[in-house]
Amino acid sequence: MTYELIQSKLAYTGRAFSIRRDTICLPDSRQAELDIVEHVGSVVILPVDQEGKVLFVRQYRHATGTHILELPAGTLEKGEQPEICAHRELREETGMAAGSMQLLGGFYLAPGYSTEYMHVFLATGLVNNPLTADADEFISLEQVPITWALQMSSEGLLPDAKTLAAFHLAYNHIQKWL
Repeated sequence: MTYELIQSKLAYTGRAFSIRRDTICLPDSRQAELDIVEHVGSVVILPVDQEGKVLFVRQYRHATGTHILELPAGTLEKGEQPEICAHRELREETGMAAGSMQLLGGFYLAPGYSTEYMHVFLATGLVNNPLTADADEFISLEQVPITWALQMSSEGLLPDAKTLAAFHLAYNHIQKWL
């Protein structure tokens, strides 16, 4: 089965992403138009302190109309390596620097309409070393024992997909805290 790109037009350019409209030829020779969000990529960090507590951030997410408890995360800057981004975002959002930043894997957030690939990191060896947060972010930090965090994720109390995916990828790496 082949899909052939016939035409691609840029429809919108924003701060962190752009949208293009692709016209493709489907395997049955019909044409379809697809709107694709082009994104540079992102990171999510699972920071665990020496006591086995996860550092979550709680922030307002306008699309949901509510405050969400989630893991620290952020968008790559153009040309930035994911690990560098993870270190920066961790310091900006939690005020902590990691002695160890381990890449656990990654995933596409919404492959049906977006190119955004999110890299998942486990951060340990945390020490206080803040960076100034982005001016448009109003974040509160919450520390939760890792066993509680896993229970919250299994009970549907963490409605953020990147947080759930990060816990899934980290499960074998966090056994020593359980």
